[in-house]
Amino acid sequence: QVQLVESGGGLVQAGDSLRLSCEASGITFSFNTMGWFRQAPGKEREFVATITWNGGSTDYADSVKGRFTISRDNAKKTVYLQMNSLKPEDTALYFCAAVALSSSKTYSTVASYKYWGQGTQVTVSS
Repeated sequence: QVQLVESGGGLVQAGDSLRLSCEASGITFSFNTMGWFRQAPGKEREFVATITWNGGSTDYADSVKGRFTISRDNAKKTVYLQMNSLKPEDTALYFCAAVALSSSKTYSTVASYKYWGQGTQVTVSS
């Protein structure tokens, strides 16, 4: 059974930093493209960042480029999202996700991912 467990969320002030973690189990992980998405109340789930199996390629939403960094540690089966210069508009429930099959591509759509975590809340106060 595949499980993705996010952690690291919290309440911070604008300009602060947070690092989210997502630990995977039940999948090979080393071969899976991983992604981070977020969903604010009343809004659709949106793409944040993605990383290929070896970290060779990454992609980011325009709204987080230059502030967020995605990385992974395959030995620990964990993907990270370092979030700097946080803004109130970054407030959302953050999810990590994994594609179903091994891939060397990045993916930015919800439909591309099969496995999802339960999410970790990030709240940024002004």
